[in-house]
Amino acid sequence: MRRALNPDCMLAARYLAGYPPELIAQAEQLRLDGRLADHLARRLPERHEVRSDGALFDYVQALKARHLRNAEPLNFVGYDAKLRVLQQALGTHTRRTQVQGSKLKMRREIRVATLFKEAPAALLRMIVVHELAHLRELEHNKPFYKLCQHMEPDYFQLEFDLRLYLMNQEESK
Repeated sequence: MRRALNPDCMLAARYLAGYPPELIAQAEQLRLDGRLADHLARRLPERHEVRSDGALFDYVQALKARHLRNAEPLNFVGYDAKLRVLQQALGTHTRRTQVQGSKLKMRREIRVATLFKEAPAALLRMIVVHELAHLRELEHNKPFYKLCQHMEPDYFQLEFDLRLYLMNQEESK
C-alpha cells in the first residue's frame, strides 16, 4: 500500500521520483535532520582537480581511450554554464553535420554543467560516463545502461547519490 507523501517531502519526491517510497522517506529524513550534507561528504569524500575545459577534455579522452577506443573522436569537451538542472540536462552529447568543402563531417561535442566543477570526483565521472555512453547508444535503453555499468560499475548508486547531491544543492540555496 502506498502512502501519500507529506508536503514537506516534495523536494525529495521531485529528485527521487521513481524510487521506492521508503528510500524517498529516508532521504527526506536526512534532509530534514540536516544530515544530508554530512552523509554525502562521507559517501563522496574525493574531490577532483578538473576545473578547466582543457582538463575536462583530457579527463574525458582518458576515459574514452580506456573504454571506447573505437568510438568516433570528440571535437569539443567543456563545461557549460547554460546547462541547468531545471532543463533536465546536467550534460549533453551533441552530433551535428558540418560542411567542409565538398565533404560532410560529423562534429561530436560533450558539454558538462559547470556545477560539476565543484562536485565530488565520483559524480563528475558518472556524468562523463553517461555522456560517453551516448557515443555508442543514443537512447536511454538497456544496452545504454549496460555500457554505463561497464565503464562505471557503481553507476546506479552514483546516479542516486547525484540526485541526493542536487537535492542538497537546492536546499543550500
